[in-house]
Amino acid sequence: MNKGRVQLSVRNGIASILIDRPEARNAMTWAMYEELGRICDEIAERADVRVTTFRGAGGDAFVAGTDIEQFKTFEGGDDGLAYERVIDRRIGQIEGLPMPTVAILDGWTIGGGLAIAAACDFRIAAPTASFGVPIARTLGNCLSMANTARVVAAFGVARAKRMLLLADLLPAREAYDCGFLAEIADAGALDDAADKLCARLEKLAPVTQRVSKEAIRRVVAETVPQGDDLVAACYGSADFKIGVSAFLDKQKPAWSGS
Repeated sequence: MNKGRVQLSVRNGIASILIDRPEARNAMTWAMYEELGRICDEIAERADVRVTTFRGAGGDAFVAGTDIEQFKTFEGGDDGLAYERVIDRRIGQIEGLPMPTVAILDGWTIGGGLAIAAACDFRIAAPTASFGVPIARTLGNCLSMANTARVVAAFGVARAKRMLLLADLLPAREAYDCGFLAEIADAGALDDAADKLCARLEKLAPVTQRVSKEAIRRVVAETVPQGDDLVAACYGSADFKIGVSAFLDKQKPAWSGS
């Protein structure tokens, strides 16, 4: 079985990052997160890259979160803290890229996929794309404080509560209406829409873009409080173990509340 790859290509000043595991809706393995971080480090140092795009392979999903199989070895809250710190580093590397970034979104943009998309500067989606963090229905885990802040900043408090407490998935039109998406384009026109946005970005002042990106990042980061107690409580709960087991067994979880 394909364990997935994250691939980089650079052409005419545009770096294209492809998350390539379509048979699993591009769910991310630890190795894929590691490769994503390595690629971000590489392009951050490349003066020839003016814009970076992110896309999932296959057309059915951008990224449908983290591969749940990997949670089987977790034994308590410390494992959850370690995992979320790794995710924070990888998402932070995307957010910290010095050039503008564009997420091109087909289908499911869920969990870690939503975090990757939210860390990008602009997002273009097909009408069939959907957005959410349905962990209250599936795994019984939580987001880090940094990723919770990104969801709130992107969608607002009311929609963030729908996504995190009700496990709602938002359609592309609603994501566009609240400003998360820059554009909705039919699947056949998605590449063209992305190319046009990249061409606009490529013509503008790169120092202004870089400095403005970092200024906005710092403003948002100032408001993020510490939340290790919350992450440890969730990943150390019986419900998290119940959620992982039920998901892998394709059963509906029977939450215990503990």
